[in-house]
Amino acid sequence: MIVFFMDAPGIREELRDMARRLGTVGYYVLLPNLYYRSNVEELGPYIGEVNAATRQKALALMDTINIPMVMQDLDALMAFASKDPAAAAGAMGCVGYCMSGRYAISGAVRHPTRVRAAASIYGTALVTDQPDSPHHAMQRTDARLYFGCAEHDSYAPKEMIDKLRAELDAKGGNAEVEIYPGVSHGFAFPQRPVYDKPAAERHWERLFQLFGDALATE
Repeated sequence: MIVFFMDAPGIREELRDMARRLGTVGYYVLLPNLYYRSNVEELGPYIGEVNAATRQKALALMDTINIPMVMQDLDALMAFASKDPAAAAGAMGCVGYCMSGRYAISGAVRHPTRVRAAASIYGTALVTDQPDSPHHAMQRTDARLYFGCAEHDSYAPKEMIDKLRAELDAKGGNAEVEIYPGVSHGFAFPQRPVYDKPAAERHWERLFQLFGDALATE
């Protein structure tokens, strides 16, 4: 089972297609709407000058949730899946993009014996001054962690990634930070102008390898 955490623009067909791609290799995939508390499901078109208002709404909604809230949601998702015979009861994984990279990594901390692999793809706020900052994850889980980062990313600048890498290296464990050269934040989303097919396909290869290795051995 894999929990796929959405990015700031919310649930849309682009994300459903990505979740389906994970499903095609046999995973039971959950794609939760993290904005349900605000009674919002789909924001509509996000890219383009005419959609500036949508982008502003997405940014505002992003600030209405946090790690403790989303971890409660993860608990509920796991309880739901436990009642579905189609969902395996063993090891599971989490993946999050942009704002949700932190949630995927936090999932491995929340459920260290169950979440055995977590991936943050161009995740933001990975290094903060809060006790639940994702860069402390290696102190609290031995799950396999993967951080896929864009070389050019104002939302996840090099200084943050350097601090993340230094902390992970100091603590040891099963964590990897990979920089995708020449690409920008959002490179894995097919509907974004910054979409980069080679990098996007590389990230899929890494996800399949991560989940295949970590979940098959549990």
